Amino acid sequence: MSLSLLSLPALSVSPGGEDRYLAAPSQASMPAPLNFTLPPELEASEPPEARGLARDAVRLMVSHYTDDTISHTRFREIGEHLLPGDVLALNISGTLNAALCVLRADGTPLELHLSTHLPGDVWSVELRQPGAHGTTPFGEAVAGETLQLPAGGSATLLTPYATDRLAHPVTSPRLWIATLALPEPLLPYLARYGFPIRYGYVRQAWPSEYYQTVYATEPGSAEMPSAGRAFTGELLAQLEAKGVQIARLILHTGVSSLEEHEPPYEEYYRVPLETAQMVNEARAQGRRVIAVGTTVVRALETVTDAEGVVHPGAGWTDVIVTPERGMHAIDGLLTGLHEPRASHLAMLEALAGRAHLRLAYDAALHERYLWHEFGDLHLILP
Repeated sequence: MSLSLLSLPALSVSPGGEDRYLAAPSQASMPAPLNFTLPPELEASEPPEARGLARDAVRLMVSHYTDDTISHTRFREIGEHLLPGDVLALNISGTLNAALCVLRADGTPLELHLSTHLPGDVWSVELRQPGAHGTTPFGEAVAGETLQLPAGGSATLLTPYATDRLAHPVTSPRLWIATLALPEPLLPYLARYGFPIRYGYVRQAWPSEYYQTVYATEPGSAEMPSAGRAFTGELLAQLEAKGVQIARLILHTGVSSLEEHEPPYEEYYRVPLETAQMVNEARAQGRRVIAVGTTVVRALETVTDAEGVVHPGAGWTDVIVTPERGMHAIDGLLTGLHEPRASHLAMLEALAGRAHLRLAYDAALHERYLWHEFGDLHLILP
């Protein structure tokens, strides 16, 4: 595995991933993740607030992979399942208004989804076509074309992105490498003209604040690191008062609309020294480390060596956690419910095993849990 350590603008980068970290397998070598049938009515179509619930009132399934016990509660009761000394690792990346309306030269209206800001001031982007039931990937783009953005901005498509990582050839690439020409700096431009990325199961637009965790401090994610959405400031304070330690890191997520079930793409991460020390001390003392979201797992696994020691670092990670690769940095995981065959399910299997994961997902389907970023949550513990 190779990691580029070039920094994004305004980000301080220190050496992080080197060859000691395990390489990500190709998709062709990965076993098929868990498959099941997800009824459409279990896809959360609106934020819990629109259903009359507080953020922390979504449902929480707690499953223990050492004895296969499963219980059901509300998220605000998560403290009953955490112990003093547990380390809760959070991704403090904030969600961008990463969707923009664009026009092709022939006047065709599309949505441009900004995925990842790459070294060299280029972006990985996705073009999608609006429709009556959300957007779908747009497959007719060509290299070299320039798209018109609001207020005189433009985006130029340079070359397809990472098509060699797909399990089979494609004639219409979904992601592109592109350059942006904007009339003002990125963040104010997106605040003015952008809007949150959403997919067909979310039936109407929601303000950007619905796509932020309460602890986000550094904008950079195309889509919300949604496993932590249910936390409130009050709940985090209660957990800290109980003795739960809070560790913070960054992983800026790219688009997750992986219609071809591609493995996750390279993403920027930063694991501070304080976080590395907190995790290492907990593991040395036999205390649990619980990641809030698959993004946290990816960041920590990137900087954890074969002996299980976490190192501070920053850069670009292409780590994909699978059962074959193994997991070295965490003991538990708070996560959403992932759709059938999603690559994240392989990560969950690396932690809990296929048999336990099957039991948990059967229980979630039976109990009518809700999926996706506005849905319910799953806490996986030893």
